[in-house]
Amino acid sequence: MNMIYAEADLGFSFSLIMFVLILIAIIILSILGRFVSLWFQAFVSGTPISIFNIIGMSLRKIPSRIIVTAYINSHKAGLKDVTVADLETHVLAGGNVLNVVRALIVADKANIPLSWRQATAIDLAGRDILLAVRTSVNPKVIDCPDKAYGEYITAMAKDGIQLKTRARVTVRTNLQQLVGGATEETIIARVGEGIVNAIGSATHSDVLESPQNISKLVLGRGLDAQTAFEILSIDIADITVGENIGARLKADKAESDKIIAQAKAEERRAMAVAMEQENIAKVTDMRAKVVEAEAQIPLAIAKAFEKGNLGVFDYYKLKNIQSDTDMRKSISEGTEEES
Repeated sequence: MNMIYAEADLGFSFSLIMFVLILIAIIILSILGRFVSLWFQAFVSGTPISIFNIIGMSLRKIPSRIIVTAYINSHKAGLKDVTVADLETHVLAGGNVLNVVRALIVADKANIPLSWRQATAIDLAGRDILLAVRTSVNPKVIDCPDKAYGEYITAMAKDGIQLKTRARVTVRTNLQQLVGGATEETIIARVGEGIVNAIGSATHSDVLESPQNISKLVLGRGLDAQTAFEILSIDIADITVGENIGARLKADKAESDKIIAQAKAEERRAMAVAMEQENIAKVTDMRAKVVEAEAQIPLAIAKAFEKGNLGVFDYYKLKNIQSDTDMRKSISEGTEEES
């Protein structure tokens, strides 16, 4: 009986151990299953990656599926220089590795020189590298001015006529200057400045007759220097004749000159009035002096009588002369009033 129980206990223990081992194997396989599937995917794609490397990615908090997919895509596209370590490094730096690989593939197919180092630098700088490569392959059109800042670029021609212009600028991405290069706003500002300068150096009739001359002048100034774009063409979409600014400025100047002349004339009139009042005051002062001098005459006559220098007949003779003078004066004043 003891032998039977011993064999039964041994069989139960063995079954329990097998069950535990099978359970552990199932858990291990379930954990390793996704790693194995990624390893198998890379293996059948002709780009084998060590399963230990895949497990290490998970331990380093790196999305292994993204790395494997990016590695397969790059090698299938012929980008043999891109390694798994490069992909891991870019992910750890915070980059979009799938976007970079797609951009490299597009650039390679379009024969655009773009290295892994340049692509990752552009991506880490915050630029959309895939969009930049697509714009380099398929140029885009920029409206100048931007609709957010107005409908037209307003400039004044050499003859004073206002011209309102709209332009369309065709650009493609300059991948060599994408990092640190100026953006679309700079292109729009520079083109606007060039258009204003070109219109200002010609008459409005010349501009309306040959608008392509504006494009030639603006393109010749190298406006895309130090920018992230290369300007392919500048096309004048619309030119509208505005006000005669020159005539209005001349009219404003004439009005201003008239106001200044009126002010100067008023100043001279005020000075003349002041001088006239001053002369009147002088005349009044002189008359006062005459009256004062005339008041001294009776005193002088009295003194002459006292000293015997003037006789009675001399005095009456003087009075007659004075009366005659007064009469002549009154006659002359009456004649002037009648005339």
